[in-house]
Amino acid sequence: MASLTALLSEYGESHQNPTNKLVHWVCVPLIMFSLIGLLWSVPVPAAIQQISPWLNWGTLVMALALMYYVRLSGRLALGMVLVWVAMAVALRVVAGAAALPLWAICLIIFALAWVGQFWGHKVEGKKPSFLKDLQFLLIGPLWLLHFVYRRLGWGY
Repeated sequence: MASLTALLSEYGESHQNPTNKLVHWVCVPLIMFSLIGLLWSVPVPAAIQQISPWLNWGTLVMALALMYYVRLSGRLALGMVLVWVAMAVALRVVAGAAALPLWAICLIIFALAWVGQFWGHKVEGKKPSFLKDLQFLLIGPLWLLHFVYRRLGWGY
């Protein structure tokens, strides 16, 4: 497996344009949020639901992604846990307060955020990194988080 530094560097090669970077700061978290919400909306077996309403397909995918992130950087993985917890709480709020079902809201967000991503790459003039290697779908969030860590002076 490639090192975190190499993956972040390679991802960054197709994210140099300031407009595309801004689009990614908006759309990558929205894609994460909506994907988790879409998975959250898929029914789980009743026995699992009875254990906790937090156990669902969204949290399963988050746990699997976390295993990948821990292999790359424990510190960034911890940051992603905090991001996911915030998103999970927000999903619970949206699910309880929205007029539309959670899956419908998340589907709209997901579609619009991907339109934004592809528009950003059109502005950039380079294809999205995940078209070369699917693992870059997981690197995008870390790429954003590593900037937060650098700004705070934290190692990763």
